[in-house]
Amino acid sequence: MAKIIDPWGSELVEDYEKIVKDFGLETFGAKTFPKPNKIMRRGVVFSGRDLEPISKAIKNKKRFYVLSGIMPSGEKIHLGNKMVVENIRYFQERGGDAFILIADLESACTRGVTLEEAQRRALNFHIPAYIALGLDPKKTTFYFQSENKDVIHLAYEFARKITLNEFKAVYGSADPSRIMAAMTQVGDILYPQMEERMPGIIPVGVDQDPHIRLTRDVARRTKEKYKFFLPSGLYHKYTPSLDGGLKMSKSKPESCIELPEPIEKVKKKIKRAKTGGRDTVDEQKEKGGRPEECMNFELQKQHLVEEDKELQEIYENCKAGKLLCGECKNISCKKMDDFMKNFNDGVEKAKKHITKLNFVKFQ
Repeated sequence: MAKIIDPWGSELVEDYEKIVKDFGLETFGAKTFPKPNKIMRRGVVFSGRDLEPISKAIKNKKRFYVLSGIMPSGEKIHLGNKMVVENIRYFQERGGDAFILIADLESACTRGVTLEEAQRRALNFHIPAYIALGLDPKKTTFYFQSENKDVIHLAYEFARKITLNEFKAVYGSADPSRIMAAMTQVGDILYPQMEERMPGIIPVGVDQDPHIRLTRDVARRTKEKYKFFLPSGLYHKYTPSLDGGLKMSKSKPESCIELPEPIEKVKKKIKRAKTGGRDTVDEQKEKGGRPEECMNFELQKQHLVEEDKELQEIYENCKAGKLLCGECKNISCKKMDDFMKNFNDGVEKAKKHITKLNFVKFQ
């Protein structure tokens, strides 16, 4: 049976090492890029595809771009978006030109959201949320898919370069809506090179790798005409479900944290999260906890604890039985309280400046 990663589906990556091997990815090391951010240092960013051109561009101060998309199909986002923004910000700080596309066409095609509603959601919440999470709006170019004729024209041209069987081999199925959405994403990923050919990197969850692979195939097949650089991919792990599942999912709202969400509700979820604690307090003090099995610690590692030294202390105190699960959850609740307040304030502040953002103007 063919191996498939489905960017639209709900199947989970059960073994990250296996997915690296099966799909020919590079194992990411913290020395790949200079002064890696916290999720790079901590192994949350675990793999990539063709990272050397980006590493060289940073080292030699050459132009490159970082691109991500916003799917405005709902009124909230999730913690995975936070990791994407952290990586975009990292590359912005190292000279990358950032592009954020609003996937209103894809939302209409695959989720049934009208273009008008998708644009409203993007302007009223999604873009301000990305800015609140750390995106530098002064160094970012925005555009709506539906307004970008270059992307649409590229999508139609590129559709001739892929056969139906090849598409099925990448995605597993070939529904018309998926084909249209995927080819438009190929146009999006290569669009920043229309002005100048340069390397580009797409930081995403590993479930989005099929789009990178398809784009690289198209870039190879149109090399004679366009001479595009093949885009690179950078992949982070999922934020696990608080009940111990591999990935937070809206299908399990009791174990999923959304942004925004009332803080008291979030605290209750954290209090119920699966831990690596022992059966009794006395046993935990004697044998120590198991932070590697603890969803609360994973939440701290990926999102809540900024300083490596503090995280290491939490880990060691847990292993030594000095920090009990209830105390550790209280640390997370306090940090999540601060994070949510800063996020909500940041969204409201960013909304006031939405008209000043750099949107591409199309004829």
